[in-house]
Amino acid sequence: MKYLLTYDLMESARNANQWMGATARAFWASPAFGLTFSPLPAAMAAWGEVTERAFSRMIVKPDWGIATVVSGGREYAVGVEHCVRRPFGDLVHFHVRGRKPQPRRVLLVAPMSGHYATLLRKTVASLLPNCEVYVTDWHNARDIPVSEGKFDVEDFTLYLAEFMRFMGPDTHVIAICQPAPLALAATALLAEEDAGAQPRTLTLIGGPIDPDAAATEVTDFGNRVTMGQLEHLAIQRVGFQNRGAGRLVYPGLLQLLSFMSMNSETHSQAFSNQMMRVSKGEASDHDRHNTFYDEYLAVMDMTAEFYISTVRRIFKEREIARNAFVVAGRPVDLGRITTTAVMTVEGLEDDITAPGQCVAALGLLTGLPEEMKASHVEPGAGHYGIFAGKSWRRNIRPLVLEFIDTHGGRATPLRSVPATA
Repeated sequence: MKYLLTYDLMESARNANQWMGATARAFWASPAFGLTFSPLPAAMAAWGEVTERAFSRMIVKPDWGIATVVSGGREYAVGVEHCVRRPFGDLVHFHVRGRKPQPRRVLLVAPMSGHYATLLRKTVASLLPNCEVYVTDWHNARDIPVSEGKFDVEDFTLYLAEFMRFMGPDTHVIAICQPAPLALAATALLAEEDAGAQPRTLTLIGGPIDPDAAATEVTDFGNRVTMGQLEHLAIQRVGFQNRGAGRLVYPGLLQLLSFMSMNSETHSQAFSNQMMRVSKGEASDHDRHNTFYDEYLAVMDMTAEFYISTVRRIFKEREIARNAFVVAGRPVDLGRITTTAVMTVEGLEDDITAPGQCVAALGLLTGLPEEMKASHVEPGAGHYGIFAGKSWRRNIRPLVLEFIDTHGGRATPLRSVPATA
């Protein structure tokens, strides 16, 4: 595929579909068609509107869209501040202006799996009323110059360790989905090299600590395909119209195709229904369909080395599951975690990270007392629901906050780390 369907050809195809949608919407929305009684003009204009919006969203990073928060009976303005800037990702803080700092200092580790960190918008919004919230904001690889070098799972782990050091020991880390095993490794790395910087608690939500513990379509794919096949099928070189021209990446558009193919009938029905609503004048700019797909369709590229090393080291060789992970030539022993309380959360209906994969982390923590371990399986919850749906809001969030409070400590000032460009 990397020879037949190059990066620029994929972008050209996306751009062409966006243009066709815009053209159809403009043509069929002409007032002249109001003189006819045929439903065709309205249907074609609706197709154009939905198509244009869908394909245009694929290259746009969504805004956080969190302007205010109600806390303690008052409404406060919220600003997003960059605490640490790095080439492949920043540490950002949701600063609630005029409010006293909250004792719960939470670091949300966003997944780098094709979507932007804004995928956690609802998670952030639910924690802001009574937490100081920080998030890892990963960058689109297509916008990172080749001169910045590589970024693989070891670099990801070192970034997390740096962010944890910056935030200090009274931090509560919540790692969601893909970064869960690397957050575990970063905590163990700190336990060995800088024990005073370890977080108070670490909550792992739906992460593939041991992919072989429960098979899913994702893990089956990782086991079926060889690394050579994966590089040939998935890796492409960024085109010259981007700042990262020449960088090898796993394109977000390919990842999006993979996401949508897993539930193709559901997505097809959703878009058909939306076109019907638009043709009847029942849709709105921020209706449920647009709110969801504006985020879902916004995809980012991953560096080739990060994607390849994730498949090889996390899924195929199971380095975290075997406690054999190495960072910069140094073995990382998960058994060195002795003071960070660890909780795992899984969804019973999760078809991406099935129950059993995440809770496997607790068995690896041989140096951690049992009273500092906890686990929860949420009935009826899928992958998205365990961190952003009603299951998160009603059941999981209260449990996580209770776990944080049980093992928390008094907050200390943040360490002074320069926010370099």
